[in-house]
Parts: sequence; structure tokens; C-alpha cells
Amino acid sequence: MTFETELPLKPAEFSSLKGWAQDDHLAALNAFLRFCSGDAPGFGGHAALQRALKATCRKAQDGRPAKDAAARAFFEQEFQPYRVDAEGFVTAYFEPEVRGSRQPSAAYPAPLYRAPDGLTTLKPGEAPKKLAGLTHALKTPRGFSEMPDRGAIMDGALKGRGLELVWLADPIDAYFVHVQGSTRIRLEDGSVMRAGYAGKTGHPYTAIGKVLVEAGEGTPEDFTMQGLRAWLKANPERMDELFRRNRSFIFFREVTEVPPDLGPIGAATLPLVPGRSLAVDPRFHSYGLPVFVGADLSGAGLAQPQWQRLMIADDTGSAIRGAARGDIFMGSGDAAGAAAGAVRHKATFTILLPRVLTPKTRGEGT
Repeated sequence: MTFETELPLKPAEFSSLKGWAQDDHLAALNAFLRFCSGDAPGFGGHAALQRALKATCRKAQDGRPAKDAAARAFFEQEFQPYRVDAEGFVTAYFEPEVRGSRQPSAAYPAPLYRAPDGLTTLKPGEAPKKLAGLTHALKTPRGFSEMPDRGAIMDGALKGRGLELVWLADPIDAYFVHVQGSTRIRLEDGSVMRAGYAGKTGHPYTAIGKVLVEAGEGTPEDFTMQGLRAWLKANPERMDELFRRNRSFIFFREVTEVPPDLGPIGAATLPLVPGRSLAVDPRFHSYGLPVFVGADLSGAGLAQPQWQRLMIADDTGSAIRGAARGDIFMGSGDAAGAAAGAVRHKATFTILLPRVLTPKTRGEGT
């Protein structure tokens, strides 16, 4: 069965995947099986791909492998690897834990906002010309209107509307929560709430580290997450000006449906799995698809810097754009954050497709 894809693909063999034999295939299979339960949202992408993945799910559930060797055999029997023929690049992200309060005060000045009623993801061809380039807009009885961007919101565009969800102690924390898309919040009484992504204004994302590099403030290596935090703390008078350069602004909701021991909810509406969840560009990749990522993450402080493992596409992000662009979910807390902030490395991507499918890159043969 043939299906069209935007990905530039070349057939590969499992024996050619460096590190494949040493991976924890059972952990990868368990991450894949999240998409197979009855209440799971299902796979994304082309209808033929969805049907093939669902059939693969049934096979995995009927004879669920209990050992790593059996899990590896399942992947090799049911899937065909295809190398993404493009220069790859990975970053990493995590779920931070920050201090916050359900009430504003001088100690907790930085709000996270709920999404306003009517916030809508724009479908291709749906937006009027005046909103060209935006991914989200506010739907009103008069049609779609542009949301205020980060600078306007910083100036008070949302004040008085009751959209504040929680207040954080540190504006720098609040900004990085926007970048990560979710957070655990340690409240004043010692309890923990979790906030997750609920939408965005739709304006383009600008990496403020790149802005500083272009301004001659340092090199890309200087502005890892830790380096950027250090710069912001050292230059508080320039912080707001820099934040405004990133017009994209994220909205949040309180997440109550996920137990504390599970990861945050990703774009596929499933809890993320540390080290197995991969944020991708959904224009090219379908949620639920296994992706083998190969990268040398030396310098990130990992005990095993050779990152060669099968991951599952189940999230996305404003900065994740391209056929061979990925963002690795490292987990929650400071240790995960320290590792995630140092990952900016070249990588290779190999997707696994059910063997009943033959991909055809759009434009081939035309």
C-alpha cells in the first residue's frame, strides 16, 4: 500500500542503525503502546498510516512481548526503517518545577494565563489575508481577529479579564515555562499543581538566545538555557526588552487528570515519557510514529552521551520546524533541566513504518 509523505526518505536496514541492538526495546514498545489503549487519542497523519499502525497495535496487544529480545523482534518483524534524508538537529526540553501561588503578591508577580474563550487554531485557507502567517486567532461573531502578542500582553492587554491561572515567583521562570510548555508548580502551602499547554497567540516564535548572538553578546554555546538564564539575571534592566522580541505567547490550563508520577501531557494528549518522547514537526511526522534518533550528545552532561534509541513522536513545539528536527523530552525537575539545556546537536532520524506501507515523497515521479 502506497501513501504520500512530505518526508525525504531512503530505505534502511535495522543492522545499519548504530546502537539499535543495544537499545531498551521493551521501554520503546511500552511508549508506543500508549497509543493503543481504548481511550488513547489514536495515531495522526495519513489514513493509510493510521490503519496500519492500529493493526500493528492489535498484534502487539495480542502477543504483548514481556522481554527486551521479544520487543526487538516485534519491531524488526512489523516495521521497515526509513532514513530521513536531511540534515538533522536535536534540542531537548523538560518539565521545570517552579515556585508559585494561586494569589498575586509582591513575592509572586508573574502570571501564567488561561486561554481566552474563542482562541482557535487556524486551518489552512481559513484565515483572512490580514492574519496571514498566524497559526492561531480569536474567533468572534464578526470573524477572526488577531490576538495580542507577548509585548502587548506584557503591557496589560489581558488584565482585568480573569484569565490569570497562577502567579510565579520569578519572571525568568515564567518565560522558560512558556518555552517548555508545561511545569510543576510548588505552591506556598507545599502542595503541587501542574500547568500544561492550552494554546498560543499564534505569532512566530523567536529564540531570544539567537537574538543575543546576532547582537554580538556571545556565541550559541554561551546561550544554552543555563547561559541564557545567567545573562537575564545579570541584565535585569534589559530582560523585558528581550522578552518582547519573542512575540509568541503561550496559554496554560491546570492539569488534574495525570498522576504526579507520570510525565506532562504532550501534543498527542498523552503523558510524555522521559527519554522516549520526541517533539516533532507535525507537518512531516505523525503522532505515534516510532523514530530512531542517533546523536552524539557530548557536552550535555549525560552518563551515556551516545543517544541511540527508539523514540515515539508525541509532542511538538513552536521552535520545532523541519523534517529532521526533534526535541527530546528529558523528564521533570532540575537534573532533567540541566541536561536539556545543553542539548544542541546534530542528529540522524530514522522512522519506522509498518511493512505493509510503501512511502512516496510528494513530487516524486512528477
